[in-house]
Amino acid sequence: MYELKKVGENSFYIDCPAKIGIVRKGGTSIHTCGIGASGDVWLIDSGSDKDAAKKVKQAIEPMNWKVQAIYNTHSHADHIGGNKYFQDQTGCKIYAPGLERSFTEAPILEPMYLYGAMPMKELQNKFLCAKESVAEPLTKEALPDGWKMIPLPGHSFDMVGFRTPDNVVYLADALSSAEVLEKYKVGFLCDVGAYLETLERVKTMEAAMFVPSHAEATENIAPLAELNIKTTLAVAEKIESFCASTKTFEEIVKATFDSYGLTMSLQQYVLLGSTIKAYLTWLCSQGRVDFEFTDNKMIWRKA
Repeated sequence: MYELKKVGENSFYIDCPAKIGIVRKGGTSIHTCGIGASGDVWLIDSGSDKDAAKKVKQAIEPMNWKVQAIYNTHSHADHIGGNKYFQDQTGCKIYAPGLERSFTEAPILEPMYLYGAMPMKELQNKFLCAKESVAEPLTKEALPDGWKMIPLPGHSFDMVGFRTPDNVVYLADALSSAEVLEKYKVGFLCDVGAYLETLERVKTMEAAMFVPSHAEATENIAPLAELNIKTTLAVAEKIESFCASTKTFEEIVKATFDSYGLTMSLQQYVLLGSTIKAYLTWLCSQGRVDFEFTDNKMIWRKA
């Protein structure tokens, strides 16, 4: 864990729960991960917290690498939790795309968005609420030479990935491994329609190597993209089926947890509850479910 992996001429990643990309400034080629290959590097995300960031720093210290900037793919805590540590230690700039920048600078927005109001203290933890960091807008002009930014919305509002000059594509949380899908059953989404469009685009991409945050690096991303598409559509069909008889949102949440054998907790309730709302929104836009208000209750039904 937290081992440095080479995937391109100057592209690397730290193998950890949410993979952290490392791209070395072009120049002298690195053919091994040997000591003494000094130079400037950019990070793609920063880890889940201060401890994770320290492990990343330890992994790159033998290379004599100096972190110049962090490019955040999105604002979820497991991707920005190390921002503050690196910023305090190195003074590096941090860039975040679109709405993700607001959540990066004010992380309380994440549990607040999930819960729908000021969250209770139990939700203000490092898993949902990272340390604040100062971020600048991630624009094309802010990218290193030769980088391309790839919009990947759906899992988060304005999530992006990156293609490096050596044709390595960092995909953030655009898809999950088969093992993750099997374990968690329902992946977190904020926009189902945007997510499906993202997966369709990812499925057709070509690169020397793809590095998803929660799956193994691979030269062929299409099969995993297709599995994620099928899984997302299957969850949508299941939620639609629950609406065959009229149900409140809470009843749909219970049916989802029961059907997938999941155990309710406060964190799971807000994460999956928000995701289920995203599915209902998408199903409603597709004309597959509808809602009405009866006896001061919002009732969902199959259209």
